[in-house]
Amino acid sequence: MTPRIIALPRDQRHRLAPLLALYAAEMRGVLNGAVTAAPEAQAALLAAHPVAEVLLAEDAAGAPLGFAILFDLPEVVFARHCGMLDDLFVRPEARGRGLARALIAAAVEQGQARGWSHLRWIVPEGDVAAIALYDRIATRADWRSYVVRIDPAASL
Repeated sequence: MTPRIIALPRDQRHRLAPLLALYAAEMRGVLNGAVTAAPEAQAALLAAHPVAEVLLAEDAAGAPLGFAILFDLPEVVFARHCGMLDDLFVRPEARGRGLARALIAAAVEQGQARGWSHLRWIVPEGDVAAIALYDRIATRADWRSYVVRIDPAASL
């Protein structure tokens, strides 16, 4: 059966904790060992955040398989909005089944319904597998990404 993708309500975002733990562990390697928050704290932040939206991929029994975190942003140049895909993760044993593509497609559908000019995201240069997928399904942007590190403990 095909996994389904749902918009995860705030009061259910605690369900992400197991996926967030896997995601943080995987990203520590990509992010040079950066210290990450506990999964429960991450899920609580998403539950309390006033504009974060979460798409959840789940199996037929309702077990979480992956997620995408989205933000609706103003796009001043076009006097419209755009979407920002902040995080995307699929549990390792569920990869290769098109879930990342399906999560991105669901984000694009939301964007079409909202009149977004585009959907954008950033990815760490060290995340080779993600970059390989994104190069197949999206166009690399002409923009550079920069960061001002405010908290050294949250280094990327």
